[in-house]
Amino acid sequence: MNFAGDLAALATSRGWNSRPAFHTPGGSYAHGQVHDLAARAAGVLLRRGATPRSRVLVVLSDDIGWVVTFLAAARIGATPVITNPALTPEDHVLIAGDCDAALVVTTGELAGRFAAGNVVDVGELLSEAVAAEPMPPVTTDAPLYVYYTSGTTGAPKGVAYRQGSPAVYHRHIGVEAFRIGPDDVTLSVSKLYFGYGFCNTFVFPLHSGSSAVLVGDRPTPAMTEELVRRHGVTMLYSVPSGYGRLVAEADGRAFTTVRMAVSGGEQFPAEKASQTAEFLSAPLFNQLGLTEVGCAATANGFGFNRLGTVGRPVSAFELQVRDADGAVLGDQQQGELWIRPVRMTEYLNQPELTGRTLVDGWFRSGDRVSREPDGSYLHHGRMDDLEMVGGIKVSPLEVEAVLGAHPGVEEIGVAAVPDEVGATKLRAFVVPADPAQDPAVLERELIELARRRLAPFKVPRSVRTVESLPRTHSGKLRRFELRGHGTAPLDAAAHRA
Repeated sequence: MNFAGDLAALATSRGWNSRPAFHTPGGSYAHGQVHDLAARAAGVLLRRGATPRSRVLVVLSDDIGWVVTFLAAARIGATPVITNPALTPEDHVLIAGDCDAALVVTTGELAGRFAAGNVVDVGELLSEAVAAEPMPPVTTDAPLYVYYTSGTTGAPKGVAYRQGSPAVYHRHIGVEAFRIGPDDVTLSVSKLYFGYGFCNTFVFPLHSGSSAVLVGDRPTPAMTEELVRRHGVTMLYSVPSGYGRLVAEADGRAFTTVRMAVSGGEQFPAEKASQTAEFLSAPLFNQLGLTEVGCAATANGFGFNRLGTVGRPVSAFELQVRDADGAVLGDQQQGELWIRPVRMTEYLNQPELTGRTLVDGWFRSGDRVSREPDGSYLHHGRMDDLEMVGGIKVSPLEVEAVLGAHPGVEEIGVAAVPDEVGATKLRAFVVPADPAQDPAVLERELIELARRRLAPFKVPRSVRTVESLPRTHSGKLRRFELRGHGTAPLDAAAHRA
């Protein structure tokens, strides 16, 4: 099996070679051009030191160089290792060492972070590839690719995936849930160096003969609006906070070509999801994706869509909800999500963690969920993402769902912080929908809303307005940073309940 060779053969057999595959600021590339350039770049990687079964670290943002590098490495039987170019120099050095990279493909700006002998500038790779001879695909059983987790649950971990994984993602999500076809045009706010963006922008287009827009920077609402108009985008992917900014700042009339929007990364309350769907005049499909699964484990789609949930299980997987002792729970009982089979093979260099996480063919996700009677799932955060308040465990997502429904709230995060005497209390951190809004009025209204809708011990002791919330590069809330605000007493800017 060779992923790159199989994709090139698929494009030829389906007559996609002349169809657009990727739209970049420098122009568009057809499917046939992409596969031909990757076959030529494969020889360049071999000359520069990559070998079958070696690892090629890809430190790039979304552009044709990312696509070509991944396919070229896969073609020679090497394993692309994907990481975020926005990480710190220390993180990049750590990851390069952890995965034992034989070669690093990056930009000239970042090249100095890595050992000089094994770095290839992506611009040079593409230039040399134009005149190189195309390389035939190498049959391999090495891991197809490695992604490093985003760090929301600790230090980044390298997750290795089996050959053939992208075809599974496309068949069970791209086709069954989203009905992607050759005429679709994708724009994903989430980038290729995250598993969510990888499926949206790379896997689905190359398996369906459709195309995707590649944008190096995270697009602003104005940029998103312009790109949708220019390319006739039909499929839009983002995270809840991204959709919130889009609704607040963009012109809904620009999105008439969009036939569906997908959300991932975190919980999307039903009211906010409904507002987004109305703004786009298109269905909004929320899903639950996990790095270790490779793509979505549950998804809403054209066959089933219930706002406020993360959808039903993707048909490739069997799901169970289990308690702390491993016993299977029934409907509407919260527990840990277990999934089988998954496409990951291991965490690189972490056999003990691999053994704790992959148990008898099941993957212990660490996500806290419950199953509804209609087969859909509610996501309640991470198993370790509970706040302890007065000796009682509270789900911050429940509080965020209530307060986030207030029209004056653009984004919200809730965490437990110590008060003046060190007692742990809930605090809500709010990004106002209107920066000119009176913070005291908003804070008072939110506390009153919480008192009406929540049990007393779930009502935040204070509300603080902030300009932004701390998030990972994939858009997930870094709740531990909110907790860090509790190192000082509550200040006068916070409304006391």
